[in-house]
Amino acid sequence: MKEHKKRRTFPLYLQILAGMLLGILIGLVAIPLKGEQIIQDWIRPWGTVFIRLLQLIAVPLVFLSLIKGVTGLNDIKKFSRLGGKTIAIYLATTAVAVVLGLSAGLIVKPGTLVNREQVAHLQENYQTVAAEKALEAELTHDRGPLNFLEDIVPNNIVNALSNNSAMLQVIFFAVFFGIAALMVPREKVEPILVLVDGLNDIILKMVDYIIRVAPVGVTALMAGLVIDFGGDLSMFGALGVYALTVALSLLALIFLFYPALIHFFSKKKAKNFLRAMYPVQLFAFTTSSSAATLPVTMETVEKELKVSKETASFVLPVGTTINMDGTSCYQAIAVLFIAQVIGIDLTLSQILTVLAMTILSSIGTPAIPGGSYVILTMVLTSVGVPAEGLALILGIDRPLDMLRTAVNVTGDAAVASIVDRSSD
Repeated sequence: MKEHKKRRTFPLYLQILAGMLLGILIGLVAIPLKGEQIIQDWIRPWGTVFIRLLQLIAVPLVFLSLIKGVTGLNDIKKFSRLGGKTIAIYLATTAVAVVLGLSAGLIVKPGTLVNREQVAHLQENYQTVAAEKALEAELTHDRGPLNFLEDIVPNNIVNALSNNSAMLQVIFFAVFFGIAALMVPREKVEPILVLVDGLNDIILKMVDYIIRVAPVGVTALMAGLVIDFGGDLSMFGALGVYALTVALSLLALIFLFYPALIHFFSKKKAKNFLRAMYPVQLFAFTTSSSAATLPVTMETVEKELKVSKETASFVLPVGTTINMDGTSCYQAIAVLFIAQVIGIDLTLSQILTVLAMTILSSIGTPAIPGGSYVILTMVLTSVGVPAEGLALILGIDRPLDMLRTAVNVTGDAAVASIVDRSSD
């Protein structure tokens, strides 16, 4: 029998990084050779197709993931007091993480470090976006303070599902649908839940296929961006500041925010909490998966932090589904960074939209590689920022992904400690 040698393949994140570097090289070579039109006609379209695939999958992914996530919390009926408290605290910590990310992005403004002349040139390529935003600002100038509620509640779910910019309405309907399904006897809604579960698995497989072509898409998008910037590499200095901003914000959550919660809302000492969590954080950092880290998290929380088995067995699995503090903080900074690089000033209402969408979509962020890319594409589209800017951050996303997973599991453990203390 012939032995077939296994072909060695590089990890996806290395392929994406290589694609990013290759795209930069192609763009830099094309400029002195006057090959900009070749890039525009023959290379950039592949990046556009990749972005469109992400946008194509965004609405069904969020819709089904949210319904599955909410209906999967059927234990709330059994632990109604425990469940309500857990979800409230999770959403509160996510809100703090998003506000931290938005604050860091608005204070540091890493995207403004890009050469302003090149940004002005880049804005010419997005004249349609600028015109749409100006029209939107004009239409919303005289709207009342509570008008945002009308933007959240759809009057036609079919129209909302057909429009990526109306994603907040899709999220509202999915959460509303999931809560209503929880209130109906399980045997009556079981066929619907089975259907949702099957459709969700199909969509996740589609996401997997799309992410596999990410290196090609990133190569094409980066080549196009280098052409747009005329070969000016100031955007990569801004990219370094962006990565540092994300990293420091995530570390602030781990070493400042969660210890403060432990100090004020549980019986434990903050330093003991951090010492116990080091092995869990390291495991999460290396695996980049909250779900894969769950057994280690549960063992540490029960044995080292002395949280009751009943609390840990409920709070921690729920946390891997709906608690994405690290991811939410990163997405807030990423949206601001991409908008700043392209030269788009987000209005207060758009920043509030980012806040609301990031918090709510954290429930529906799938725990799969590339799942956050789809969510980020959705948030960018909803506030009128060209999703092509996603190419800027994909190449360096892997180490940041590892760090935000460590944040996510630390947040799960902190909330479990708080809930257990309040239950006592």
